[in-house]
Amino acid sequence: MKLAFIGLGVMGYPMAGHLQKAGHQVCVYNRNQEKAKAWQAQYQGKMAATPALAAQGCDIVFCCVGNDDDVRQVVLGEQGILAGLPKGSVLVDHTTASADLAIELEALCHENGQAFLDAPVSGGQAGAENGALTVMVGGDSAVFAKVEPVMAAYAKFSQLMGKAGSGQLAKMVNQICIAGVVQGLAEGFSLAKQVGLDADALVATISKGAAGSWQMENRYKTMFAGEFDFGFAVDWMRKDLAIAFAEADKRGVELPMTKMVDGFYQEVQAQGGNRWDTSSLIARFKK
Repeated sequence: MKLAFIGLGVMGYPMAGHLQKAGHQVCVYNRNQEKAKAWQAQYQGKMAATPALAAQGCDIVFCCVGNDDDVRQVVLGEQGILAGLPKGSVLVDHTTASADLAIELEALCHENGQAFLDAPVSGGQAGAENGALTVMVGGDSAVFAKVEPVMAAYAKFSQLMGKAGSGQLAKMVNQICIAGVVQGLAEGFSLAKQVGLDADALVATISKGAAGSWQMENRYKTMFAGEFDFGFAVDWMRKDLAIAFAEADKRGVELPMTKMVDGFYQEVQAQGGNRWDTSSLIARFKK
């Protein structure tokens, strides 16, 4: 297929690479054109000067940028995706953004004879690089059936959650759950360090029981070592949680634990940990 990928951050860069390696014709756009040039040199794909030019003639255009404002700019701008996306084509937004924006874009694409899926991902930078992401999708089932085999280049699992916006709602739940899990690990591992338990022996044991989680098995070594310069940044986690808080407030749902953890992330930011991995919650505890 002829594809475009808009946004070559720590997620988009390898995701677009997987699509190219899967045999598709991929054209990329990135605000920083040097990043696009590097991708082009590495994967022998194409690059475009604007999102509109990248989208021209494409069957599917993928987008993975920072937030709602970034999505609006690359999709709805004068040189945005919709200015070049052909009728009958599909726009897939992998950005973690608001459900309201997804509903708005789906309606706009429908009016223009195009299709839209909101498709935020989970799995972090490692998942993107290893082609092992999980994708939560909102939109039409027939459109999902068309796009799912293509996304398999970088996704180990994709699930249609419901109508437009449902993917974003599922991602909010995902981030709420992660916040609680990571805080629990931070507290548990802090106690383990203080009492002198061996990290490997501890996790080899408790990960086999009810406490086991992806976060535990993939983050315990760096949490014990106090190493956080990698992974999913605290700044981005707080952005995602703000989206969840806005949706919860609108629905009258209380998120007391998540708001507490968000405050702890704010403390991590105050320590200079804006770009640290979300597992850096343990840095709040005294050594």
